[in-house]
Amino acid sequence: MERRSYVAFYVILVAASAVFLAIERLTHLEFMFHLAAIPLEILLAVFIVQRFLDNRENEEKRRQLMLIKSCMFRSDMSNLFIANFDALESPPVTMSKIKDSTLNELKRIREQADTVQYKSSEMMEPVIMEYVKARHVWQDFMERAIAYDFEDVFRDMVYILHFVRDVESFKENNPDRLFIREAQKNELLMRKVRKVLGDGIRRFLDYAIELKEKEPDLLYEIIAEYELVTETRAA
Repeated sequence: MERRSYVAFYVILVAASAVFLAIERLTHLEFMFHLAAIPLEILLAVFIVQRFLDNRENEEKRRQLMLIKSCMFRSDMSNLFIANFDALESPPVTMSKIKDSTLNELKRIREQADTVQYKSSEMMEPVIMEYVKARHVWQDFMERAIAYDFEDVFRDMVYILHFVRDVESFKENNPDRLFIREAQKNELLMRKVRKVLGDGIRRFLDYAIELKEKEPDLLYEIIAEYELVTETRAA
């Protein structure tokens, strides 16, 4: 409704300017030409202010999403990221390395993560199953992306949910078989596995960089908790 009001307001301003221009053509009164410029100047000013407000609102939504991620990364998604990084062979990056890296070092690691390699296909299976367990997280992110109008996040969540459904369908019919073995038989499916798992590494590094720039203490806390969980499991 608010957007329609803005459109109606813009149309009225343009129409008013057009009317003044039409009168100027008929009467040749230069004063009408100046009057025609006023609605356009108002339109430009309103447009600039609205863009400024939209950008501020978008930045605030991004900040809210950043804080929401911190909660989910520390609870619902901790097992997923721990498993994903544990299975990673290249680039050689650990949680401790992320915690101790400078901003520039994190950015270099992120560049290296454009291509990721795993230690073995068997180690990819637990990561895949963590994605299935986190279905509610992807659905929640998708709903927030719709509410915040973040198309990039929405597309990512839809892709992951389709992948999760692929895994669930396979496991329903083959509970004792590894999904990764099935994926290795199908190039398209294997490409999807690599993309989802690899994007998980890349998104975590993107978030680590964002926190390093804006909330470095929060990044330290998250990684320290991950390290504690890992040490507890190993004990």
